[in-house]
Amino acid sequence: MAQQQSADQRRTLLTGARIARPSGVVENGRIAIEGTRIADDHGDSGGQDAAAVTVDLSGHLIVPGFVDMHVHGGGGGSFSSADPEECLTVADTHRRHGTTSMAASTVTGDLDDLARQAAVLAELVQQGELAGIHFEGPFISPHRCGAHQPELLRDPDPADVRKLIDAAHGTAAMMTIAPELPGGLESVRLLADAGVIAAIGHTDSGYDATREAIDAGATVATHLFNAMPGLGHRAPGPVAALLEDERITVELINDGTHLHPAILEMAFRDAGAGRVAFITDAMGAAGMNDGMYPLGPMRVEVKDGVARISEGPTAGSIAGSTLTLDRAFKRAVTIDKLTVGQAVQALSANPARLLGIDDRAGSLETGKDADLVVLDAAYDLVGVMRRGEWLVRPDGV
Repeated sequence: MAQQQSADQRRTLLTGARIARPSGVVENGRIAIEGTRIADDHGDSGGQDAAAVTVDLSGHLIVPGFVDMHVHGGGGGSFSSADPEECLTVADTHRRHGTTSMAASTVTGDLDDLARQAAVLAELVQQGELAGIHFEGPFISPHRCGAHQPELLRDPDPADVRKLIDAAHGTAAMMTIAPELPGGLESVRLLADAGVIAAIGHTDSGYDATREAIDAGATVATHLFNAMPGLGHRAPGPVAALLEDERITVELINDGTHLHPAILEMAFRDAGAGRVAFITDAMGAAGMNDGMYPLGPMRVEVKDGVARISEGPTAGSIAGSTLTLDRAFKRAVTIDKLTVGQAVQALSANPARLLGIDDRAGSLETGKDADLVVLDAAYDLVGVMRRGEWLVRPDGV
């Protein structure tokens, strides 16, 4: 596929592939890459560039690197470990499945422990390894705690919320709050004022209380449908409020376990492609085999790829996922029948915008980071490039 390249040559030309641009999928397209950046966004493969190493990717599809705004672990590791090397293992695992940018999600724990985790993760954000920190818990409902330890939950006292924001040293990207709890609305306002995404999730909130939280500044629904009351015809609950409001982006876990395909289709139709972010909510077993894994202070058993709490009062609860975003993309276009453009919005453009990194990620445009995924005709991943470097090389490159 590739011609020979001198050691100091840093210009690469990818040609012949279908390319998912913001304007649509371009047939027989090309992308020029210089160093870590996309050098141009020519829509066709015409023209020659004698200085570039040409890589023929005919028969393939190139999409932007995926962006995951909610991921806890992978590769046997966890972002809650407070171990920089383990956190890098998590990041590397997901990168090799196409996620070139991600926010690290924590799990409910003691405030001091969470602050220590945030300090480690903040350094990785500052080094460019992560795109921010997402605190999922402890400010969530004991009635909808899912895979979070009930005894560690607490009401969202704004002083405690501020403590975690400060511990992240400017890298806090998002915090999940149950807004019906004492201090919930005040904490949502605090997060919004601090430039941190206030996400509604793990909540027992009703329709009206959810609308209040949106008016207070919440902009994201944490894994919509999961860990919240269902949609009822007399009690529409948080789902209806979150789907109907144009200010809310809804997270969806597209793994075939968390959501029935009909529910995912309904959410995508009601919210529209511009308001959906596919996430993994992955824990340490992502990219690994079945077995026993830690999730924060808990133990999780993975069987047939589904993770569940193995002991304690929440035993049997689904504990995140083992999903990777390349699988979510393939499912989106083959099973959910989304267009490539819609899938790119949900897996790249929308989460990049929410995380505030859309100036460098989320789409294949001139000047942005050379973060891209190469898929074959069956939508299976065959290549990953991050900042101009191949992490997974297509055959022959």
